[in-house]
Amino acid sequence: MAHLLAQIRPGNIPRDSPELQSRRSAEASSTKPIIMQGLRYRPELLEGLPEELTKELKKYEDWFWLDAPKLKTISDHFAKELEKGLTIEGGSVPMNVTWIMKYPTGQEQGRVLTVDLGGTNIRVCDVCLTAGKRDLEQRQRKYKLPEEVKTTTKEALWGFIADQIKSFLSENHSGLSTENPLPMAFTFSFPVEQKSIRSGILQHWTKNFNVSGVNVPVRIVALVNDTAGTLVASHYRDPLVKIGSIFSTGCNAAYMEDCRLIPKLRGSGLPEDATVIINTEYGAFDSERKVLPLTPFDRQLDGESAHPGRQIYEKMVSGLYIGEMLRLVMLRMHEEGMLFKGQDVSRLRTVNSLETSFLSAVEMDMSESLTDVKHVFKKSLNLEVALDELKACRYLIGLISTRAARLYACGIAAICKKKGIRQCHIGVDGTVFSKYNMLKGRAMQGLRDIFDWEGDRLDLIALNTAEDGSGVGAALVAWFLTRVN
Repeated sequence: MAHLLAQIRPGNIPRDSPELQSRRSAEASSTKPIIMQGLRYRPELLEGLPEELTKELKKYEDWFWLDAPKLKTISDHFAKELEKGLTIEGGSVPMNVTWIMKYPTGQEQGRVLTVDLGGTNIRVCDVCLTAGKRDLEQRQRKYKLPEEVKTTTKEALWGFIADQIKSFLSENHSGLSTENPLPMAFTFSFPVEQKSIRSGILQHWTKNFNVSGVNVPVRIVALVNDTAGTLVASHYRDPLVKIGSIFSTGCNAAYMEDCRLIPKLRGSGLPEDATVIINTEYGAFDSERKVLPLTPFDRQLDGESAHPGRQIYEKMVSGLYIGEMLRLVMLRMHEEGMLFKGQDVSRLRTVNSLETSFLSAVEMDMSESLTDVKHVFKKSLNLEVALDELKACRYLIGLISTRAARLYACGIAAICKKKGIRQCHIGVDGTVFSKYNMLKGRAMQGLRDIFDWEGDRLDLIALNTAEDGSGVGAALVAWFLTRVN
C-alpha cells in the first residue's frame, strides 16, 4: 500500500499529465483577482491591468460574449426563419430563387466576361473556361467605387459601370463589335427578386448604397447574385461543397434546394425532381429582434446607418460594420475616462474611420510590448497609447470579432440544420474571411459548440476560401445559358 501511495504522491505525477495541468490551472485561478476569474474570453490578455479597467472590460464581455447555449438557440430560430422564407407568405429572410437549376459539369469551355458590383469595388473579369480540367484562366481588374456614386442617380451609377467595362475591354480585347458581342454575366451583391435568370428587381439597397431611381460590345446573358456565384464556382472546383458563403463587406449564403420543398414555387410547372439554388439574403435575419443579443452599441450603429432597422444580423457580423462597432466602444470608454486620457480623439470621432484591416492588424501582434499595435494606433488614429490601454483595446477587438465569427457560424449551422447536412465543405468568398486570419478558427469553434462535436474529432463542416468565386460562378452560369440558347 505504501508503495502505491508513493506512486501517486504529487511529486510523482507526470509533468504533462491532465491531473497536474488541472491542479496548476486551479492554483493559478486561486491567485488571480476575483474579477479575473469571472472572465470568459482569454483572461490572460488582461494580466497586470488595473482592477478598475479590468472590471470595466468585464462589463463589455458580458455584452459581447455568446456561449454555446445561446448559439444553439440562435441557429435553431435561424433555421425556422429560412423555412418561413420559402413560403408564399415569406418572412424576414428573403430566400430568393436564383433560377440556377444545376451545378456545372466540368465540361464548360469558352470565354465569358463578368462584372461584379460589390459594396466597395466593381470588378471586371475575363474568364476562359477549359473543358475537362475544372480549371480556368482569368484576367481581372478592380475599380474603386467612389462614395458619391453609391448615393447618386441610377443613370450615374450605370454610366460609371459602363465606363469601366469599356475601359477594360479596350485594354484586353480587340475585334469585338456590337455585331459580335462577348457574353457577359452581371454579378449583383444586393437583394434582387428574380423572375428569370436574366432579369430581376432590386428589393432594397444594403451596405451604404442608396441610389435613386452605353453602348459597349457585350450581351448580358445572366444576372447572378455573388453568393450564388460563389456556390457554383466552389462546387465546380470541389464537388463536396454544398454551401456558398460571403463573409466580407456583407454576409450571405446560398445552397441548392429541392423545388418540391419551396411552397412559393408551387404551380410553376417545374419537374418533381428539379432543384434550384436559393440565395438566402440572410443578412436580414431577425429584423424583428427576437433572438439576436443586441448591445447598446448595436442599436446605436443601426440607428446611424444608411438603412435603420434592416440587415440587423449583417450589422453584427460583416466587415462593413465591425470596425465601426469597435470605434463606438472605444469612444464610449474614452468618454467614461477609461481610455486615451488627455488625448486628441478627433479621428476616433469620425464615423467609419476604422476598417476591418485595423482590427486584423492589432490582433496579429502577440508580443508583450505590443509595439506594432502602438504603431497602428498612431498611424490610424494619431493616438499615443499606453501599454495597459493597448492590452484593453486588443481585448475589445477580440471580443467584437469573436462575436462576429460565432454569429457567422450560426447562419451556416442554420442551413445545415434545415437540410440535414452533417458533413460538407463550405466555399467562403470575401476579403474579411481571407485576410482576417483569426476569424476562421473562431467560426469553426462556433460550429463545434453548436453541433457538440467531440473534442478529438476532425471538423465535419469545413470552411474553405473561395477566391474570386462570384465572378467565376457567374461565368459558368453564363456559359451554360449561351449553350442552351
